[in-house]
Amino acid sequence: MIQITFLSNDNKCVSAPPNSNLLRVSLREKGGIPFKCGGGLCGTCRCKVEQGIENTDAVKEKEKRHLSAAELEAGYRMACQTFVNGDVSVSW
Repeated sequence: MIQITFLSNDNKCVSAPPNSNLLRVSLREKGGIPFKCGGGLCGTCRCKVEQGIENTDAVKEKEKRHLSAAELEAGYRMACQTFVNGDVSVSW
């Protein structure tokens, strides 16, 4: 199991299986990441991976439509498009 810490939700820490979708874990565990569509269309689930960016999968084309190169470089991702394979801490 991996650990996901939702920093903007009082540092709530939850366990999830490897290769878990960040938004789905947030919804299931009441992590609190804001969202509307859940499919990469609106950009509402924009969040920052504060720790563990190396434990996320490759950036998707849908993310590149909502996030600038500088934001991606700084660790921003769209939770609905991000799969996690190790411990991460996220804020929004």
